[in-house]
Amino acid sequence: MSAVDSRPPAQVIIGLDVGTTATKAAAFGVDRPWTRNVSYGYPLLEPEPGWQVQRPAAVHDAVIAALRDIVRASEGAEVVAIALSTAWHGLVGLDADGEPITDIVTWADARATSTLAGLHADGDVRWLHQLTGTPVHPMSPLLKLRWFAANDPQLAGRVRWWVGLKDLVVHQLTGQIVTELSTASGSGMLNRWTQEWSPQAAAIAKVDLEALPPILAPSDAIGLLASVADRVGLPAGLPVVLGAADGPLGNVGAGAIGPGVAGLSLGTSGAVRVLVHEQPANLDPALFCYSLDADTWVVGGAISNGGIVVRWLADLLIEPGSLAPEAAVLDLAARAPAGSDGLVMLPYLLAERAPLWDPTTPGAILGLRRRHGRMHIARAGIEGVAIQLGVIADRLATLTPITSVRATGGAFVAPLWGTIIASALGRGLVVGHSTAGTALGAAALGAAALGLAPDLISARATLLGSDTGESTQSMPDPAWTPIYARMRDAAPRVIEAMQAMTSELLEEERRT
Repeated sequence: MSAVDSRPPAQVIIGLDVGTTATKAAAFGVDRPWTRNVSYGYPLLEPEPGWQVQRPAAVHDAVIAALRDIVRASEGAEVVAIALSTAWHGLVGLDADGEPITDIVTWADARATSTLAGLHADGDVRWLHQLTGTPVHPMSPLLKLRWFAANDPQLAGRVRWWVGLKDLVVHQLTGQIVTELSTASGSGMLNRWTQEWSPQAAAIAKVDLEALPPILAPSDAIGLLASVADRVGLPAGLPVVLGAADGPLGNVGAGAIGPGVAGLSLGTSGAVRVLVHEQPANLDPALFCYSLDADTWVVGGAISNGGIVVRWLADLLIEPGSLAPEAAVLDLAARAPAGSDGLVMLPYLLAERAPLWDPTTPGAILGLRRRHGRMHIARAGIEGVAIQLGVIADRLATLTPITSVRATGGAFVAPLWGTIIASALGRGLVVGHSTAGTALGAAALGAAALGLAPDLISARATLLGSDTGESTQSMPDPAWTPIYARMRDAAPRVIEAMQAMTSELLEEERRT
């Protein structure tokens, strides 16, 4: 837990952020700046190779525990609302009673890779990306639904409602089966122009429109169930503001709201995003376009392989049983020169998203020579992540000039991450030190929805007060920047070559 002010306020709003491996709850003072936060983790399971799922019961237990503890931590302050954020692209099937009959299939689940290949074989799917704003990729619920229809039709036939992670949490807290615009926009089945479910996309997903929940506004609120209220110490009927997905709310929490201000997040995965008030008519194939609300969109790209690369490097390079193995990887990386003495890593440990959106392209370590050692491999992995983010930022800059970058995420606890990424982007990063960035974004949206502030910028400022959530800048190293600029320029050609080689090898494997 952390505190801005030791004295409890009269009123608080709770931001609840339900993520891939943990649920975080943060209480923010409404009448004056004050905050507390708690977190409960749960496993990300792999019951089959490439599958990445959560157990609905484990997520529910974490949500209840987080709400109970954050209410206790609020020291008697009146809770005026709960506002929600969850990870995008999850899928879970509910029966007619609203009970889960599948696991939560997360964004990281790659089981639909073969389904994607079949869809590409049927024709060009770029129109689907342009229609929905969601890249056609195994992370998309559309592809997951198509997989269930082809691979487990009996189970799919028992599903009354197909919902996302947010919708499941809303149902658990309020008893209602609904979704909101932001979550729906990441499903691959929302027409981004009409903001309604697309019959064409649903047909590709092989799902009836009647199985998709009604779409409400992110600012809408539903009353808390009495049974839940009793368990967590809150009044029945308390407003539960539906909120939005974690991507745009991460931007809000970081203060990356104004024109040209990019939000960069780096935890297990990573992303670079900007908020815009007009959708791009012709969406870059490397980018997504999702909703924050009816009049605001987030455009950007997400990478699946962020901090997870350091965890993998720790398993590879650091002796088992060592204390702080990830810190040891960073220490190794700091000993290697920028550019890792010609060693390049494509860090595609999980099916990668932006900028290629091709889950079949494997990771690779290129340029290996006898002179290279552990420190070069460690540095190349971190640089590989940074270059990916830099390529996304370059693509975004063709849509809107990027004037500043606000960064959040646990990776930035290590200064080396900040310096390498700043150098790869060629500009300084304002790194947020708040431990509750996305939860702050949710709380700000909730405060604006309740009329406690006129807009998101004002709501964030009200909840933070003089604490801006910012640290000093991570600045580029002038000696590193030109090296990373050359690597960033070369990256698309290297990726294209890897894709071609992978395609050839897979074709050869099919022939044999």
